[in-house]
Amino acid sequence: MNKVGLIAGNGKLPELFLRQCQKKGMEVFSVYLFDSVEESIKLYENSIKYSVAQPGKIISYFKKNGLSHIVMLGKVEKNLIFSNLKFDFTATKILLSAKNKKDKNILKAVINYIESENITVLPQNYLLDDYIVKEINYTKIFPTANDQKTVKIGIEAAKVLTDIDAGQTVVAKDESVVALEGIEGTDKTILRAGEFAGKNCIVVKMARKNQDYRIDIPTIGLETIKKVVEIKAKGIIIEANKMLFIDQKQVIDYANKNKIFIKGIKYE
Repeated sequence: MNKVGLIAGNGKLPELFLRQCQKKGMEVFSVYLFDSVEESIKLYENSIKYSVAQPGKIISYFKKNGLSHIVMLGKVEKNLIFSNLKFDFTATKILLSAKNKKDKNILKAVINYIESENITVLPQNYLLDDYIVKEINYTKIFPTANDQKTVKIGIEAAKVLTDIDAGQTVVAKDESVVALEGIEGTDKTILRAGEFAGKNCIVVKMARKNQDYRIDIPTIGLETIKKVVEIKAKGIIIEANKMLFIDQKQVIDYANKNKIFIKGIKYE
């Protein structure tokens, strides 16, 4: 494959993907969805902006450039699904085909439509193996034996949460769950936990049991770790082999400086 399409939302993942493609000599045709995407995406020569509500134009752009494979990367805020967007005809057809208005089901309907146009949607970890979470403790600080009891409860709660497709992050303290992620996302869940429970919480972020990596791959980076530090938590647990960990050197240095742990755990 010498060229690939990119649908880019907010955050650093689209930029990381673009860099990896450039290293491999692959040409990228990028559609970005918001003015708030990284500048490198907007300034890229094969880059064009369309609204998230214009999938018809997005597909036409890819087909015009002879693309058979694309990747969808970056954040599309969940509350956009409930905002007053002006949908094109293709978007209306896609929404009608979705089982319900859960973001996962809408994105599945989008992917099904794109693939019906003979364009394959690749998993979001395509070319990003260097960033996959490993089963290691990344920091100088380790969870204590008592912390492990809270971690176990947090993992169990996070897995139940992912089973009902409500979120992927749980915050626990003293063997009790204090916050569950909903539509607000990981960072706001962490801050809410800090308001409820104060310092010494433990953040746990896990993947869904049957994670569709074309739609979403859980990711942590500096902004998430800053929130962990902000609430004076003990650290964060992330699932090995199923998540992305970006800006690793910067994040690990920041975590060590603030004496929190970051640990990758394999879940069977």
